[in-house]
Amino acid sequence: MPIRVRSVLTILACAAGLSIVAAANSSPDSARSELQLELGDLLLADERYWEAMVAYNQAKVGAKPAQLLRASTGLLHSLLRVAEFSRAYHEALFLGDLGSPDPEVRVLQADALWASGLFEEAEQLYAEILADVPTSVAARHGHARGLAARGHVDEALVEVRAVVGGSNERPEFYHTLGSIYRRLNRYPEAADAFEEYVERLPKVRVSRQTEWARSEVLFLRSFGDRVPFDVLGDPARIHTIPFRLVNDKVVVRGRVNGHDLTDLVVDTGAEQMVLSQETAVATGVRAITTTISAGVGEVGIRGLDSGRVDTLEIGTFEIHNVSAIIKNPPLDGLPPTRVRDSISPVAFGLSAVIDYENQYVVLARRLPDEPADIELPMRVNRLAVVRGVVNESHPRSFVVDTGGEVVSLSFGTAGSLGLVPPRHIPLRVHGTSGWDQHAFLLPGVQLAFDKILYNNFSVVVLNLHRPSALLGFHIGGIVGHTFLRNYRVSIDVDRSVLRLTRL
Repeated sequence: MPIRVRSVLTILACAAGLSIVAAANSSPDSARSELQLELGDLLLADERYWEAMVAYNQAKVGAKPAQLLRASTGLLHSLLRVAEFSRAYHEALFLGDLGSPDPEVRVLQADALWASGLFEEAEQLYAEILADVPTSVAARHGHARGLAARGHVDEALVEVRAVVGGSNERPEFYHTLGSIYRRLNRYPEAADAFEEYVERLPKVRVSRQTEWARSEVLFLRSFGDRVPFDVLGDPARIHTIPFRLVNDKVVVRGRVNGHDLTDLVVDTGAEQMVLSQETAVATGVRAITTTISAGVGEVGIRGLDSGRVDTLEIGTFEIHNVSAIIKNPPLDGLPPTRVRDSISPVAFGLSAVIDYENQYVVLARRLPDEPADIELPMRVNRLAVVRGVVNESHPRSFVVDTGGEVVSLSFGTAGSLGLVPPRHIPLRVHGTSGWDQHAFLLPGVQLAFDKILYNNFSVVVLNLHRPSALLGFHIGGIVGHTFLRNYRVSIDVDRSVLRLTRL
C-alpha cells in the first residue's frame, strides 16, 4: 500500500480512537493536539518536513505538558531536516525551558545549538549529557564532531568508530565517519563509510541527498592508490610565496599539471580548489563526477563537475592529487568576467599566514610559534570559522574568507537583531552562485571579535541560507578583506587558532 494512503488510514483510525478518549477523560483541546501529533509524526516519517512543522505547531495549541514536549521535539527534528537553523535555535530554547531530563531530548537541543553555529555551547551540553549518561551514542557522536572541528581528528575517529555498528546507530554517524576519514586523506575508508551512510538513509522517496553521496563515493574511489593532497619534499618545510593584491584578493602564481603559470586566488572561503572550465580544459583536468556547491546568489545549491589536479606548483610548494571543482556549466546572466581559479590552504590541510603589509603567503603543515595581538579560537567545519558577537548579545560563527571583500551578516543574523535602519539601502551583490537580489546595507551594527570592536559599523546582509544548509550549520557572517587587511593573518589549522597581528 502506498505510504501516503497508509498514512491517511492511520490518521483516520487515530481520529476515531481519539474521539472516544476525548469523550472519556480528555479535553477537546488535548484531543486535537493528539491528532496533530499523530499527523506530524506520520508526515515526519514520510519526509514531508514542511507539512510536519505545521502539524506540530498546531499540536502546541491546548496541549498538555507531555504533548507539548512531543510537539516541540518533532518540530525541532523537522526544522533541522530542512536547515531552518535560526528557527531551530529558538525552538531549542523553548524545548530547554520544558526541562525534560530525557538524554535524547537534550542531545537534540545540543544538535540544534551545533546547527546554529554555537559550537562551544553544543560541546558543553554534549559533555554534560555524557557525564550523566556515558552510554549515549548520540552525545558521543556530537562529542566526536567537536573534536574534529578543533583539529583533534584522530581522537574524533576513535569516538565516532565507537558509535557505529550498534543498535542505536543513525545514518549521520556514518556521514561523520566518512568526513573524518576524508579529512585524514583515507579515501577508501571514507568511500566505505559514505556507502554505509547511503544504505541507512530512509528509502521513503528518491532523494538528491542519496545521489550526491553516491557521487562522492565514485569520486573518492577514482583516486585508487594515489595519495590525496600529497605534499612533496620535507613535510616540515615552510614555503614563503609572494602575492599581488588584485581587487582586494590575494593572488599568487602557480602551475596546474605543469602548464603555463596562471593566477590563483588564495580563497579560504572555498571548500576546494576551483578551476574555470577554460583552465580545466587547457590543463587536462577532466570531470570525474558531479558534486554540490553553494554560495552567495540566487542559484544557491547547484551541481558542478568535480575533478583531480595531478600536480600543483606554487613557488617552492608542490602538491599532487588535489581535488577540484570545475565551474561547468557557468552561470547565465552574470557579468562577462572569467571565473577566477582559486586555492584554499585549509582545503589542503595546511596552515597559512597572509602578510598584507609585505605581501607574501606562508604555507606549512605546522607554523612556527610567534606572538600575536589577538588569538581567536578557530574551528574547521569544512571551512574555517571564528566566533563573533553581534550587538553584544548575539554570538555567531563567521567564516574567515580571504577571497571575500567585505564584512557581512546572514539574513538570519540580521533578523535576530531587531534593528530598523533609517532607510533600506539595497545592494547589487554578485556571489559565486549568481546575483543576490535581496542584499542590503545595514548600518549601526556593533561587532566584537575578542578585543577587536567595531562600533556603529555598516555591514552587508547576504542570503547565506543555502551555503549554511550545505555546510550543516548556520553561517552567522563572513569576515573578508575589509576586516583581514589590517592584520598579519595566521590561520593555524594545526592549533585551531586564528592569530591577528596589527600592521
